Amino acid sequence: MAYERGGADGPLLVLIHGLGATAGVWSAMLAEPRGRWIAPDLPGHGGSDHSGDYSVDALAAALAELVEAERKGEEVTILGHSLGGLVAIALAGSGLPVRAAYGLGIKVDWTDDELQRFAGLAARPAKLFDSEAEALAQHRRNCGLGDVALDSPLLARGAATQDGGCRAAMDMAAFAVERPRMAELVVAARCPVRLACGEGDAMISAGRLRDFDAKAFAIPGAGHNAMVDAPGAVWDWLQATP
Repeated sequence: MAYERGGADGPLLVLIHGLGATAGVWSAMLAEPRGRWIAPDLPGHGGSDHSGDYSVDALAAALAELVEAERKGEEVTILGHSLGGLVAIALAGSGLPVRAAYGLGIKVDWTDDELQRFAGLAARPAKLFDSEAEALAQHRRNCGLGDVALDSPLLARGAATQDGGCRAAMDMAAFAVERPRMAELVVAARCPVRLACGEGDAMISAGRLRDFDAKAFAIPGAGHNAMVDAPGAVWDWLQATP
């Protein structure tokens, strides 16, 4: 599993990106880190190996060993974005000593049509391009980063080579998302679960998240990728919420 680490002091913060992205999406927040952290590429994303199982439980199990090796005997705090938020909450219900799990921009409600569309994407072969720039542009679309420059650290490890061409690094099979078991995961968590989303997030609202966390917060000036749009506000939310 590919991952980045940094910081020197304090308990470990684990940062888990969402579907289609890589650990690079945390680079805006990590420009001014506040303590010790690790940020992995989920299986099937970025520099990490592909997997035969991209369920939330399987992703959490894949991360648990890494977190255990990095935590140095201390409790950890976990922040996950979108799909990564579900993985964070699943880890909070595992045997890991998690102080708190934070979910940012988790899409709670999926229609049957949406699930079928993503299943169709998962069945397709990866599209090959002639250049790395074209592959990175596809990766940028996969993780909803709009017009971010192709050389931005937000897109780190977003392209890979295959059969003499280039493709977005994400394994297409990872698009086979499951309907979120949000209530079940929150009930199973052994620590506080805190939720937030950008006030302009088109996928989820703070009001809907309050069905699972009465203190769910809307981050001003942010859309779905709140850690990119308002990194300081996400840090403030983490540090202000017990």
